[in-house]
Amino acid sequence: MQLHLSSPPLTQGECALVFSFASSPSNGSFPLPGEIATWDEKVWSGLVAEVVQEQGFQGKPNSSVALRLMGEIRKLVLVGLGEPAALTLEALRRATANGLRQASSLKAKQVMLSLPETGLDPVRVVQAVAEAALLVAHQDNRFKSQPKTEAETAFSVQEVTLLVPGLEQARADYEAALHRATELAAGTILARELVAAPANIVTPLTLADTARQIAQEYGLEVEILGQEECEALGMGAFLGVAKASDLPPQFIHLTYKPEQGDPLTKLALVGKGLTFDSGGLNIKTDSRSIAMMKTDMGGAAAVLGAARTLAALKPQAELHFIVAATENMISGHGMHPGDILTASNQKTIEINNTDAEGRLTLADALVFAEKLGVDAILDLATLTGACVIALGEEIAGLFTQDDRLAEELQQVANLSGEKIWRMPMEEGYFEGLSSVVADMKNTGPRPGGSITAALFLKQFVEKTPWAHLDVAGPVWTERDSGYNNKGATGYGVRTLVEWVLARQAVHS
Repeated sequence: MQLHLSSPPLTQGECALVFSFASSPSNGSFPLPGEIATWDEKVWSGLVAEVVQEQGFQGKPNSSVALRLMGEIRKLVLVGLGEPAALTLEALRRATANGLRQASSLKAKQVMLSLPETGLDPVRVVQAVAEAALLVAHQDNRFKSQPKTEAETAFSVQEVTLLVPGLEQARADYEAALHRATELAAGTILARELVAAPANIVTPLTLADTARQIAQEYGLEVEILGQEECEALGMGAFLGVAKASDLPPQFIHLTYKPEQGDPLTKLALVGKGLTFDSGGLNIKTDSRSIAMMKTDMGGAAAVLGAARTLAALKPQAELHFIVAATENMISGHGMHPGDILTASNQKTIEINNTDAEGRLTLADALVFAEKLGVDAILDLATLTGACVIALGEEIAGLFTQDDRLAEELQQVANLSGEKIWRMPMEEGYFEGLSSVVADMKNTGPRPGGSITAALFLKQFVEKTPWAHLDVAGPVWTERDSGYNNKGATGYGVRTLVEWVLARQAVHS
């Protein structure tokens, strides 16, 4: 999709998309937005007002009207925003996606999107609307040899012109916002396509190749550690998981540094990279559950997508992107329940469930990250079904004992629209991981499973501020929702990027 900036008002074009705040009908009719009211009176002979009244449109959130017209504007979509005081950037993203889906249903190819006057930062408004437009247009048909007819499958909108009030007074700022949105969407789409691909396409070797491609295109440093190098570093937890796979483990470390000047902040982003999780000897028995284990590298996908975006945006920061990539399979070489593994910080782990493997790979990745001397570490992982039970499929669980870090992440999640909820780190629950023969077990009792998983990870970070995001729910959706089409969402990329940019801004 192509995006352009222009100044109001609406002019001749194929399709207009106009937002409308909620309002109670007066004199039996809904008050149309000013520019549409003028067009309706002068060109459309009151047809729009008539259709709006017939359909009961009142500008409520998630409501819309789409109609074909005669004249210079041949198609019109009105989209409700709700009450002005309640409008958020995320609501605007969802309204944009709703409107563009309606425009596509009218087979529109070029859309003029009239941005409303709001109480929100107008530069942020442009970025949010552009993000939504690019993301809702993404269609992943890579694995279909003969897609259905274009009329059935294609998203028709190819070009969107954003009509921005006051554009010429701050054109550079708006163009920068459009650039950020373009790169954020590109990173999110990369993550979507990594998560959506099956395990015979995206393997640990594929993730390593993706990291190499990002490094080559954007000038990052890349280090890929194989079996022998990981053994030399004592990564017994990670390698314990990898033993049953026929594919070699790949420990990925991408490094971004500013081209000039000292970095304002140093951060490590760590992603769980299980390209397939059979459960090991504690095999998953639900057929749908095991089929979806191609998504168990959703954290790694987000980290690589963020690497691609941040490398393009060039922040004044030193960034480390870390993924311990492998499969969790079944073979005569695999972990047994009861085995004891030694992680790279010399802590020992009794395996009481081979299906709690992600935390083992993250253990060695977190030890590696802390040795880099960064200011903070954030990991993302499709870690527990318990978090999905607690928070549902749209909200990630945030675990940290650092209040400042929690507040930072909540603020940037509010900007990105990717929902998070802070969960407790109840230290007493760690007793559930106590082992007779080792320092800890890798799982505890069923109650509070996402909390004990986070407490397990905490054992592998000594002093560095650290937070863990359990993203098991929101990396995949079973329905078209907002700007996410059915399938992989690319969750986490935009929050990671916003966090890095916010950290840089604070220290600039």
